[in-house]
Amino acid sequence: MKQKGILGVDIGGSGVKAAIVDTKKGILLTERHRIATPSPATPEAVAKVMKEMAEHFSWKGPIGIGFPSVVQNGVVQTAANIDKKWIGVNAEQIFAESTGCNVHVLNDADAAGVAEIRFGAVRKHKGLVLLITVGSGIGVVLFARKRLVANLELGHIIMPNGIEAEAYASDKVRKDNDLSWEDWAKRFNEYLCYMESLIWPDVIVLGGGVSKKMDQFSKYFTCRTPIVAASFLNEAGLVGAAIAARRKFEE
Repeated sequence: MKQKGILGVDIGGSGVKAAIVDTKKGILLTERHRIATPSPATPEAVAKVMKEMAEHFSWKGPIGIGFPSVVQNGVVQTAANIDKKWIGVNAEQIFAESTGCNVHVLNDADAAGVAEIRFGAVRKHKGLVLLITVGSGIGVVLFARKRLVANLELGHIIMPNGIEAEAYASDKVRKDNDLSWEDWAKRFNEYLCYMESLIWPDVIVLGGGVSKKMDQFSKYFTCRTPIVAASFLNEAGLVGAAIAARRKFEE
């Protein structure tokens, strides 16, 4: 009997979150389960967590995984916020071996974008959509006529002030420096205006935890592009990863 839904997984710096997802509706079919990200988060250690996750759901079907790296054909290419031992590792292969399942791995911000463009605030938008997720880092996703431009690393771009964007305007920077929403928003506005000047999107979607607080800081934004809050919050990555896995294995 065909298993209902797809297991979606979001691997983050502090936790690995997963749930079985109805990819036709963009909703969770189970409670979300979380396991702490191991430290150090080596390939072997994370593969063990993935084995535990599959066992928790008694899962034998396809798995979609959002991973904090550039991922090309299943191979991890960067390690800005993960263990350096991941570089050059075929994540799809190591997770398939640990879980016994078909696995599709993609960049975590791209996964969140897939959920948003399929079921979120811009699901009917056919123009140039820029999604920016803000948390420990800054993830950037671009859709052109609903087609994903994968693996953009524009959260690491050097700003005109000479500082990397993540080191200047992430939510971690706000918390670590005890910045007010106004002070942080003015920094992030510099980043938004810079992205706008480079890409000229039709709409910007703001995701991540800060999107819940837009009423506290959006008044400080000055860019011309309309900005909307993402519909998905903490579930975006795992929902989008599940959708991407369904497209790879079932369509």
